[in-house]
Amino acid sequence: MADKITYISSEGLEKIKAELRELKTVRRRELAERIDAAKALGDLSENAEYHEAKDDLAFVEGRVQQLQDMLKNVSIIEGGTPGGNVRIGSSVGVEINGKQKTYTIVGSNEADPVTGFISNESPLGDAFLGHKVGDTVEVTAPAGVITYKIVSIS
Repeated sequence: MADKITYISSEGLEKIKAELRELKTVRRRELAERIDAAKALGDLSENAEYHEAKDDLAFVEGRVQQLQDMLKNVSIIEGGTPGGNVRIGSSVGVEINGKQKTYTIVGSNEADPVTGFISNESPLGDAFLGHKVGDTVEVTAPAGVITYKIVSIS
């Protein structure tokens, strides 16, 4: 099975690299010290501190693996081309029911719908991809079909 491509901005890539560095250099060492200190307390079978530190270390190791897997298949997204088609990295100005909104199409790891960053895998993001200024896009939502008119792409 092919690995999934992770679409991410250059800023998002730097955040992932920084988190990975932090986990590998600082958090691992802190947790190893906690485990050593807990071992010194004696009986490990009833040592809550030891078990908690081991669980925390397992979580950190899982996150390290997740970030490393992400970085193996990363694709840096660029901003959109004004006047071109909507693609990952585009900021899309739309009109919906007479109101203007702007969405930026990003990879799923950077999506934050509250601030207007929508995933290329979301129904709305996927519906915008490939369209150009002047196109209308219909998206089926729980409230029914919503029509968006694309007014700008950057």
